[in-house]
Amino acid sequence: MDLGLTPLQAFFKVTLPLIAPGIISGALLAFVLSLDDFVITQFTAGVGATTLPLRIYSMVKFGVSPEINALSTLMLLVTVLIAGSAELSRIKGAAKQG
Repeated sequence: MDLGLTPLQAFFKVTLPLIAPGIISGALLAFVLSLDDFVITQFTAGVGATTLPLRIYSMVKFGVSPEINALSTLMLLVTVLIAGSAELSRIKGAAKQG
């Protein structure tokens, strides 16, 4: 025990809240880079592995369809929701600190 907490409690009450912004930032960066870096994704994707940007690119070859518009809108919506929730969590954390 350290200061009245077990190691597991100390991790969840102290360590995890301190590293959460870094974990969230890293996840958002990885997500955005996977959407943006199409060429690298295309060359490094394994056989049978199709990411959403690769799928949309292969569908665009045959013309823009409503399905492509819907997928692009969903990708944009997910990105905005994740970024918005990260910003809200940052604001709430700043308000708690004073």
